[in-house]
Amino acid sequence: MDLHRTSILNQMDYGREANKDGKAVQPTDERLDSGLDSLKEEEYQAVAAEILRLQLESEPPRRTQAGAAAGELHDWQTQTTEEGDTLLHLAIIHEAKDYIKQMIELSRNTDFLNTQNDLRQTPLHLAVITNQPDVCHCLLASGCDPTLVDNSGDTPLHIACRHGNLRCFSVLTQSCRPEHLHTAMAACNYNGQNCLHLASVHGFLSLVEKMVDLGADINAKEQHNGRGALHLAVDQQNLSLVKLLLHKGADPNLLTSGGHTPYHLTYGFDSSSIREALHSVTRPELRELPDSESDDSEEEEEEEQASDEEVGYDDIQWNGH
Repeated sequence: MDLHRTSILNQMDYGREANKDGKAVQPTDERLDSGLDSLKEEEYQAVAAEILRLQLESEPPRRTQAGAAAGELHDWQTQTTEEGDTLLHLAIIHEAKDYIKQMIELSRNTDFLNTQNDLRQTPLHLAVITNQPDVCHCLLASGCDPTLVDNSGDTPLHIACRHGNLRCFSVLTQSCRPEHLHTAMAACNYNGQNCLHLASVHGFLSLVEKMVDLGADINAKEQHNGRGALHLAVDQQNLSLVKLLLHKGADPNLLTSGGHTPYHLTYGFDSSSIREALHSVTRPELRELPDSESDDSEEEEEEEQASDEEVGYDDIQWNGH
């Protein structure tokens, strides 16, 4: 089984994979409905009937080639839709609680719980997307891997932070093993943002505070421009978040890739409250905006023009006429 785990290394080098037909998988912000568009109600009923027919509680396991390394597999665990969804994916999408519970119970500590569909979504991703914290808890207690990433490089925790899903966030942070939680919080998705960045951008203060208390790096930088959570709070003009981050120990002198502090970013906004909050904690030499490359290039161009005017070449005299 091809599992795609997160890494705290640069994930922006990700190259999109092709699907089974050799065509590139279309980009997507998030597959909120998974197989819902392609699965009509009568088709879902047929799926439910098939699950019932298989009699999950009494069916003996069947040995498969994949199971040789990962354990015993049932017939229903090998069935997938054209989109790569297993019966567990479909049951979670349709919130079929009884079927979900049975399938998870029969798949404890097996790779089946980590099966990724064509968008690399695991059952845990879909449980967060559909806001089912009880399913999240059941999956984690049964041994699923919360560090696997989807096609956007998001772990389930990234999704919870983006949408401010406090209930699923709480389950994920309380039920994960410490090493898994650290990995998920530190990992950057394919947009270069970690969980703290996402919660900061969307202004979820309680999630930001909880992650910092759990050990998230409050000064971690976005990968594409080097902004920290405090920069993002200024960008969003969120005074409450700015004060919270400063109280929690965010570095007000942290520089972006372009050499800008959070205080520098206040020059682009009319509000003075955030500028005042940052002024006293920013080093004096870092309060003035750095010279931009565009200003430097304009000065160089003016100098070149002035130099040409001073030379004052005359083509007629130069040619000796």
